Amino acid sequence: MLEVQHISKSFFRKTALEDVSMTVREGEIFGLLGPNGAGKTTLIRIINKIIDADRGVVRINGDLMTQKHLSMVGYLPEERGLYKSMTVEDHALFLGQLRGLSKRDVKMQLDYWLEKFTIGDWKKKRIEELSKGMAQKVQFICTVLHEPKILILDEPLSGFDPVNVELIKQELIEMRAKGKLIILSTHNMKSVEEICDRVALIDHSKKILEGTVSEIRESRKTGEIAIKFRGSMIAFVNALWTNFELVDKEILADDRFIARLKTRGETNFDDLLRAMMGQVRIEAVWEVLPSMQDIFIDLVTPKTEGTHA
Repeated sequence: MLEVQHISKSFFRKTALEDVSMTVREGEIFGLLGPNGAGKTTLIRIINKIIDADRGVVRINGDLMTQKHLSMVGYLPEERGLYKSMTVEDHALFLGQLRGLSKRDVKMQLDYWLEKFTIGDWKKKRIEELSKGMAQKVQFICTVLHEPKILILDEPLSGFDPVNVELIKQELIEMRAKGKLIILSTHNMKSVEEICDRVALIDHSKKILEGTVSEIRESRKTGEIAIKFRGSMIAFVNALWTNFELVDKEILADDRFIARLKTRGETNFDDLLRAMMGQVRIEAVWEVLPSMQDIFIDLVTPKTEGTHA
């Protein structure tokens, strides 16, 4: 278990983090979210002992985190740092030995990962010969060579095409199943919904939200209902009367639609179904939950005077 307790940090009187606390457990993918400049990377660097906090502590399994704990950490920074003139194998040997691995162990691990990613012919290629996505994959491999118990990944999905995004996501899911503790800093909200167990949102140096993805989406719902039906949109709208407000509609075919509605007063599913009986043919009805993308934008977008979150 990794605990961040009341971390604060300033640079030249500018606050980067203010009293931030959170807990991440083994076997968990924890999403660290926030707009650019919110303080996420500063927090990650404090956890990695690259910089010191002004106040607060980081604990591993209850013990104050020290340099000795870094051997169990794999860190993929947002700034990519591969030596372009080195081959993939030489780079892995260099970084693996810095982590305390023998040459033999590095080569075994590198062969395993290259084979797993079906990129064995890259071993003797120079980094400068690789595309951005290929180099990103090599840096991911170098991050996990020493089989860390804790993975801290800062924007690990940037630079990847959709196929490789899915590949990395599946690797993270497998690592979670093996009991790894994973902190994932990303702007990819779709991936957050798909693989993160819990998330924290940092904005303007403060943690403003923490919880499971499902809890957060449930807590931010607005009472919208979606209905998929076959029939006439005019008949559908006429049947709504004043009990429901039509928020949006999607045309699937000439006579098939998805409509999003907002309830008014005490109306509910049953009222909607009764209103539609005999007017259109209902295929599905469901409650609309906001996406993490919608929630992120709503919480970090500055509100103009007179509006509320």
